[in-house]
Formats: sequence, structure tokens, C-alpha cells
Amino acid sequence: MDIRFENKIVLVTGAAGGIGRAIVQGFLESGATVAACDLSGTKEKLSDMKTPSLFCYDFDITDADAVEKAMEKIAADCGKIDVLVNNAGINVGPEQRKTVEHFDDNWWHAIQNVDVNGVYHCAKHVIPHMPENGGAIINISSIVGLVPLRNQCSFAAAKAAVINLTKAMALEMAEKHIRVNAIAPGTVGIAVTNELWKDNSAMAGLLSHIPQGRQGRPEEIANAVLFMASDAASYITGTVLPVDGGWTAGGFARNF
Repeated sequence: MDIRFENKIVLVTGAAGGIGRAIVQGFLESGATVAACDLSGTKEKLSDMKTPSLFCYDFDITDADAVEKAMEKIAADCGKIDVLVNNAGINVGPEQRKTVEHFDDNWWHAIQNVDVNGVYHCAKHVIPHMPENGGAIINISSIVGLVPLRNQCSFAAAKAAVINLTKAMALEMAEKHIRVNAIAPGTVGIAVTNELWKDNSAMAGLLSHIPQGRQGRPEEIANAVLFMASDAASYITGTVLPVDGGWTAGGFARNF
């Protein structure tokens, strides 16, 4: 299947991170014009992707006013926004992973603000700039939103909220011909994940819970995003697609 996005404007948040970069690259290679967005330094961080089809923007997705102005600016620069990929998100590192009674309140609120409120702000303010014949919103959740893991209660709650928000938006946006779906990645081999599992025994324990026996690659998440954004998925909305090497298929996460 040759998925193409000529004459399509695709907005990607969290564009400078490992998965975000892969998503941006995938859309560029498929002919899209991409509005790559991150908190700061987006143009510098993506300076290796030199193409007139790439526009870079810096804004804070937790700031509703900043998001609204950014969407207006992007739509003015590009003419419209066909696809939104809500990829930006944060989680706690190993030192902050604690059971709920010891979990830091500041981290709780920070994760909710980025991972839930940011998705809401971007979706809300992109919709007026989508064409009348429809568009697509893809929210990046996590398998942790399907089957919670220990010691990261805020991330689990946030990613579960993203899943139900996806379904709610899909119901509401169907009349506008806007499809809304979510991707739930498992563990992916990017810098932050590799740092978390840098101990060989810890990595071996992690991989033992994945039927395919390996981490995913960023481009494998990007491929799922491209499919969900394409006309090949024209009758798919309100769904959550795990991309996890089979991790959640048999309840593997429950034992981890």
C-alpha cells in the first residue's frame, strides 16, 4: 500500500523527540507539508531535515491561548490543517517512579497538564482550521493507558484519559467528517527509554514481557500514524491501535 499525502498539511506536536521525528520524517517522505511543533528550539532540533515542505513552530501546548494563536498562525501560513498528530507527552523518570501514596504532586499535575490538557487544547483549536470535507486527529496514548504499570500513576491515568477523550471526540466529530483515533505504543527504542532500561538485567526483564522479544522502532509507530491519517483508514474512527509487539495481547503488562 502506497500511502501519500500530497497537498495535505500535517501538524505534529512533540516533533523534536524520537517518535515525533520519525512521524515528521514519515509524513515528509509521503509528500505532506509538515508543521513540526515543540516547546522550544524546534527548527534547530530538526535542522537536518532541510526541505521547503517543513515548517517549524515553538509553543507550549499547556497554554490554551498560545495553542489557539499557534493554530491560527499555522493555518494562515499553510492555508489549512488536514491532520493533527498529538504526540507531545511526558512521564516520570526512574527516580520519580513511586507508589501512589509517595507520588510527587507536582509530577502528577505536570503530566496531566501536558498529556491530557495539551491534547485537549490542540484538538479543540485545530478543528476550526480543518477543511469542510474532513480531517484526521491521531492521539498518541500508550499501552499504559490500557493496562497500567506500577509506580507511574499519573501517566497511567493521563494515557487512559487520552483513550476515552479520543472516543468522545470521534463521536462528536463524525458529522464534521473528522476521524479521531489513538495509537498506543509499547516500549520503543529511543534515548529516554534506553536510559530507563540501560541496565542489562532490567532490559532483559523488560523484553521477557514482549512476545516479539524486542523494543519497537520509532518508524514503526510512525507507520501506524500514517495509516490512521490516510484515506486507507477512511472507515476507522474512535479506535485505539496498540503497537507493542504483542505486549498487551495476553495480559503481559499485568505481571510487569
